[in-house]
Amino acid sequence: MVAEGARQWAQGNRPRLSELLLTPANARRVTDQLAQLRGAAMKVGQILSMDAGDLLPPELSEILGRLRADARPMPMSQLVEVLNAEWGEGWDRHFRQFSFTPMAAASIGQVHSAHCQVGRRLAIKVQYPGVRQSISSDVDNVATLLRLSGLLPKTLDIGPLLEEAKRQLHDEANYQLEGSYLNQYRSLLADQPEFSLPEMHAELTTGSILVMSFVGGIPVESLVNAPQIERDRVISLLFSLLFREIFEFRLVQTDPNFANYQYDTATRQLVLLDFGATRPYPAAMVAAYRNLLGAAMVSDRAGINQSAKEIGYFQLDIQERHRNAVLDIFDQACEPLRYEGDYDFGKSDLAARIRDSAMVLGLDRDFWHTPPADALFLHRKLGGLYLLAVKLGARVNVRALLEEHFQRA
Repeated sequence: MVAEGARQWAQGNRPRLSELLLTPANARRVTDQLAQLRGAAMKVGQILSMDAGDLLPPELSEILGRLRADARPMPMSQLVEVLNAEWGEGWDRHFRQFSFTPMAAASIGQVHSAHCQVGRRLAIKVQYPGVRQSISSDVDNVATLLRLSGLLPKTLDIGPLLEEAKRQLHDEANYQLEGSYLNQYRSLLADQPEFSLPEMHAELTTGSILVMSFVGGIPVESLVNAPQIERDRVISLLFSLLFREIFEFRLVQTDPNFANYQYDTATRQLVLLDFGATRPYPAAMVAAYRNLLGAAMVSDRAGINQSAKEIGYFQLDIQERHRNAVLDIFDQACEPLRYEGDYDFGKSDLAARIRDSAMVLGLDRDFWHTPPADALFLHRKLGGLYLLAVKLGARVNVRALLEEHFQRA
């Protein structure tokens, strides 16, 4: 950035910071480095990579898209060390066949294919060594960069949010905890054959290795060329699942990475793969979100204001102009809930409008305030679902789906 900035200044130009940072060449450099760093640093890139061209230029989204399942795999010697440490010498007796070449490598682990002695195919997620130990320093380093860049006001206290981010990432790095959430979701979704989930093998699962039955499918974003009715069905299933998670389960898988979903074209089942970022939600917050969405459906601004206050979006001394700006963003984000019939995400500029409104508010340093972590993680999931709906050009009656879940509650 410094080199490019100096060159442009010498030519009489006055480039903006974003223009220097978000060049294709720099995006490739960042992607390569994040793929090597893995862990919390790579997750930042994964969140950016879900954009469908509404927030970042399409060419940058395409480059960063590599991060969704393209980390650098462990060397063979390192992998064997991890397997020996977790399973002990002679661990290969458990398998008829074990593939040392990973099927996928992501932010905190890589997945290997194997066959147990009875012939059943398994998917084995092996965590990179040192990930747990690096989480705190990774998060602190990202925070330091944000402060040094001047992007965050010096008066903004992000300490509580950083601690929550560290806690969440430590939970994601605990594969036994993820396995317990997988089992819980298998039970909760037993009445919905539209979903397919792997089965955990508890006897071989450790804190750093998660062993599951293999469930095949194609990447969900590859459905971009599928028939419209199939794309609509997939996104409808995901919205319906999110509403069940919030209002029925009070348990939400908050990681919106597209790689967490696959699609079985033979059975037409949506495959759910990753439960590391699962969070339980308190009843009071669920009730507040129910009231907020209910108020948004009928454009009840006073109701939205009260619910947002209960969730924690407003400081006691918030200025009225800031309150109205936040309410305007909520109003825009809930546009699909007010729409009668199928909302066409592919033709909507909703993401761009929310981005523009949020940028105006974000540049006002007098406003800066960190909402509760539960709210931010939930909005991260909802934002990822919106972006996937845009990418697939889905048409979904979101209002009808929400009303159905309200009636169940």
